Amino acid sequence: MSATPSCLPTAPELPSGPVDIRLVVTDMDGTLLDSTGGIPGGLWPLLTELRRRGVLFSPASGRQYATLARQFAEAADGMVFVAENGTYVVRDGVELSSDPLDAAVAARIVGTTRRLAADGVDVGAVLCGKKSAYVERSDEAFVAEASKYYTLLRTVEDLTTVDDQFLKVALYDFGPVERTTAHALAPFTSTHQVVVSGEHWVDVMNPTANKGAALRMLQRELGITPAQTVVFGDYLNDLEMLDAADWSFAMTNAHPDVLRRARYMAPSNTELGVLRTIARLLHLPTS
Repeated sequence: MSATPSCLPTAPELPSGPVDIRLVVTDMDGTLLDSTGGIPGGLWPLLTELRRRGVLFSPASGRQYATLARQFAEAADGMVFVAENGTYVVRDGVELSSDPLDAAVAARIVGTTRRLAADGVDVGAVLCGKKSAYVERSDEAFVAEASKYYTLLRTVEDLTTVDDQFLKVALYDFGPVERTTAHALAPFTSTHQVVVSGEHWVDVMNPTANKGAALRMLQRELGITPAQTVVFGDYLNDLEMLDAADWSFAMTNAHPDVLRRARYMAPSNTELGVLRTIARLLHLPTS
């Protein structure tokens, strides 16, 4: 979802000189990934330069850890992955933090999904565990959508019988998720995080779980301040993460609420906004 040009907030100008940056955190879909859904080729030499300068690069996504690790396999050493919307943070295969969801709550969300489907909503649930993600809806169209974000994905007969430690439940609605499915999850909003993470996705997590909480934990562990942190995002699951960085950027293609929350704006993901902005902040050459 994008704001019209007349609705875009006025963003301050970036400083003319380089700034002291130690951590760069970026969302994936609609932010870092290009129009084909791939990682821009220019990121790889940029990552080499960031390492040389002692700047840590961290993908932060609703995607599964295994999916992120596969996407960044050629540069994953030492990289911190903020996966599953902040509920699971991993570096070099070692868990740094997690915020597991109670199995009984997960079962209630699954029940809500089943009732929506019985009422004609084209929706399905992905139960996101540490060992794998799980679905009980097995049609090709739904599995294809879930597989984009969950490399480890198992089809089971009954999601409520899965034995794993759960991080969140993600619901995929083939229609606009804010119109139907998100409203049906309203009973959970008083006790849990219900966050729309894309046009068709909504996630339910613990109330303490979000990308911002994970980022603040990481800053404390590494001794990095918000003033040394750059964050890029485009959707509602990025809001708390933007609050954790002085250098918070909304992509110009971002949700209007994200555009209002961020301090700065970056060119859209289709214009390689993340790469161009990092290069500008650190005074790197651009091709």
